[in-house]
Amino acid sequence: MKPIGNPFSQATSLLLSLTINLNLSTTAYANELADTLHRIKPGIVGIGTFHATRSPSALLIGSGFIVGDGFHVLTNAHVIPDAIDYSRNESLAVFVRNFGKVEHRSAKKIAVDDQHDLAILKMTGQALTPLKLGDSSKVREGELYAFTGFPIGIVLGLYPVTHRGIISAISPIVIPAYSSRQLNADMVRRLQAAYSVFQLDATAYPGNSGSPLYDTQSGQVVGILNKVFVQKSKENLLSEPSGISYAIPIQYAKELLKAHDIHPSQ
Repeated sequence: MKPIGNPFSQATSLLLSLTINLNLSTTAYANELADTLHRIKPGIVGIGTFHATRSPSALLIGSGFIVGDGFHVLTNAHVIPDAIDYSRNESLAVFVRNFGKVEHRSAKKIAVDDQHDLAILKMTGQALTPLKLGDSSKVREGELYAFTGFPIGIVLGLYPVTHRGIISAISPIVIPAYSSRQLNADMVRRLQAAYSVFQLDATAYPGNSGSPLYDTQSGQVVGILNKVFVQKSKENLLSEPSGISYAIPIQYAKELLKAHDIHPSQ
């Protein structure tokens, strides 16, 4: 009769093998994200206003990223202030960390898509590294992505912060109200032109609005982080907003860029 090996020894060997493979996989993923982040971080910028005699002179409101020829910036429309006092030399600004120093570039608004809360800016100065745009129609629930931006604005300084998480759901931006009395004109308008957004299990903050959601391996952007705008639609029945984060699929930004003859990197 053939001797039977020690089952405890076999189980230990199997567990050890699984642990080693898991650690190798985790290390490979960490290195992959680190390499991707190193590539794309120069193209991630802050968005806000600048006034030389104000204290502080720089007001960081949200995030954005470079596309096209290196001068155009994609962000959320709600990140752009409603009023800028140009008569007092206040300017719309793109903030860039260049060789360890923060510099501001004056910018102007090129286009806005209010339905999808998107905006295109064009900045002055030298061109920056544009990010490549992916295909948001291929994004699946359960896939892992990362986003990089400036959470909580100027409080943490102009240091890009990266989070990662899975696509926990792909669902309509508007959830119908329980009764007609809960509907308002804005909700009706959005219900008539509803579209799906990405729901994430990673935490984003108001300053993250406009951050790119990207594939950790290729760095291709598949969405734009948006918390404020989407919550107003999806969570209109909640007395307090949840901690859920959302992103607008990049396909709508690609359509806006195309309409203004701006050609993003693929």
